[in-house]
Amino acid sequence: MVRRSTALAVLVFLLLATAQAWAHPGAPVQIVTSPGGIVAWLVEDHSNPLVSLSLGFRGGGAADPVGKEGLAEFASGLMDEGAGEIDSKAFQQRLADLAMDFSFDAGVDNFTGRMRALSENRDAGFDLLRLALTAPRFDPPAVERIRGQLQARLADDASNADVLADRLWWRLAFPHHSYGRPLSGTQTSLKSITPDDLKAFARRRFARDNLVLAVVGDISAKDLGPLLDLTFGALPATAEPVAVPEVAPVAGGDVVVAEREVPQSVILFGQPGLKREDPDFYAAYLVNHILGGGGFGSRLTAEVREKRGLAYSIDTGLVALDHVGLIQGSAGTQNARAAETLDLIRGEWARMRDDGPTEKELADAKTYIIGSFALRFDSSLGIARLLVGLQLDGFGPDYLANRKGYFDSVTLADAKRVAKSLLDPAKLVVVVVGRPDGITATQATPSPD
Repeated sequence: MVRRSTALAVLVFLLLATAQAWAHPGAPVQIVTSPGGIVAWLVEDHSNPLVSLSLGFRGGGAADPVGKEGLAEFASGLMDEGAGEIDSKAFQQRLADLAMDFSFDAGVDNFTGRMRALSENRDAGFDLLRLALTAPRFDPPAVERIRGQLQARLADDASNADVLADRLWWRLAFPHHSYGRPLSGTQTSLKSITPDDLKAFARRRFARDNLVLAVVGDISAKDLGPLLDLTFGALPATAEPVAVPEVAPVAGGDVVVAEREVPQSVILFGQPGLKREDPDFYAAYLVNHILGGGGFGSRLTAEVREKRGLAYSIDTGLVALDHVGLIQGSAGTQNARAAETLDLIRGEWARMRDDGPTEKELADAKTYIIGSFALRFDSSLGIARLLVGLQLDGFGPDYLANRKGYFDSVTLADAKRVAKSLLDPAKLVVVVVGRPDGITATQATPSPD
């Protein structure tokens, strides 16, 4: 017990130290190719005895089979529940003994994982990762325990207005596409998922051609290469294709009201946006920042919160998925003033479309977006996750050096043009959960499941 506690304390200290060291990243990204042809992005940092790894497989919850919604998320909760000859209890004990950070997540389009360990435990950590990916057990007791946890969370979420609004919005915007299905599943779909389904998921998704990797910390390219083969070399060469089609969201200005006895209405709104590879994405990002993505400096915050006190917070953001781009926002306000809040949102949407940003707003947005980027480099694991995200988005390692230029090159004319072509309040699909005064639904509330 003393050894495990000491190791954990050392790990926490080193994470804090690493966060400070990476506040201003400058180390180059190396492309490491193992003898067996496995590629990883590496950032060496030998200032602390700590190694972080992030990985990603293409294909997330949107690829779940019909009737098995929640499969990818179910699998993510079981990746540390035993592998190979090591059962769940022993696997968890091994992670604790090594003071390792080890977890997986299912997103809409991707399945990601992360591992962080002290350098002295590096090889053991990579070996546990190898077992988890190549020989996950999915033992029935662990499956039933995680199933119960997921079902309990769904039951709790049923009374959460924010979660309900989110599920309804996606169902409304994508009624005939897998993006409209619940990523976390339903009570019915979770009941239907078997250990064989989970094993089939791992076989379909976990393959070398479907894998992206990033490693940050106390390891050299020479040492990393052989470890990549030892850890990932036994994965199948190819994954099954992910059959998720391109899609455009419903954008007819529909309004759905889900009546709930809550003290304030939750408003979720959105319309078509731009995908990540669109050349106008950077201009759209700046426009969104000025409109609603810039916190207290945004127009929506000024009009809705600061001037009128209608909402504690209101925000917007670009949602760039593999098969669609969106601009989406949310607010919470008193039921009695929900209609006023929605009118202001639509009004600011139209004002930005018609007039675009000012020169000062654009300059301020560039300063913030460029300057705050370093805050993402808050730890070695944060850097590794960012590098995996760039690979999943199709960018090369030169993105980090070029990012500032992408934003600097956006002119005021660019921003005005993109605002005019992108924003349309008539296309906003709106979901309101609560008892909003003065808001009339244009269609019946769909099932959130």
